[in-house]
Amino acid sequence: MYPNLKNFIDRLKTDSIPAERQAILQVLVAYIQDKVKAHEAVRLNFICTHNSRRSHLSQIWAQVMAAYFNIPEVTSYSGGTEATAMFPVVGETLKAQGFEIKALSDAKNPVYAIKFSDNDHPIIGFSKTYDDAFNPVSGFAAIMTCSQADAGCPFIAGAEKRIPITYDDPKAFDNTPQQAEKYAERSVQIATELFYVFSKINK
Repeated sequence: MYPNLKNFIDRLKTDSIPAERQAILQVLVAYIQDKVKAHEAVRLNFICTHNSRRSHLSQIWAQVMAAYFNIPEVTSYSGGTEATAMFPVVGETLKAQGFEIKALSDAKNPVYAIKFSDNDHPIIGFSKTYDDAFNPVSGFAAIMTCSQADAGCPFIAGAEKRIPITYDDPKAFDNTPQQAEKYAERSVQIATELFYVFSKINK
């Protein structure tokens, strides 16, 4: 893992997570633990409305935390109820936190290679619907990262488990002086909570 990214993760403080939030995260802990115990693949699909901000941050941090804690056979995905584009500030935020990010295309919906290590396969980031062919069709947990998608998507085909873990949208601060700070803050929150989740998995 890249040294700056590992240092960032090492400094995360899970004692900042309130008890009521830990209870919400425990549902995801239990899902992953059951899969690991059964020696089954863990597939996590993080779903939001536009697949542009929170769902990408969650997908990326989940994959990294699985690697950090050496939890095998974890693959994280993301999708939306509609496809737009990964918001560029998400990439800028992750780069500042230690990732290496390369744009593989410059189309309206760019594709990014997001690397956390020289020797691990990059996470491929682009906006897509949750049922896109890039994502699994069965045997996965659908983690709803925004309340709008959670309310608007009563049924996720193929999901074994549906887990609402919602986050406030940093989009509210786009084009304001607080934009960089608020995106970093949301990324830290998601990283901290997924650190907590994977730290609880008994291999």
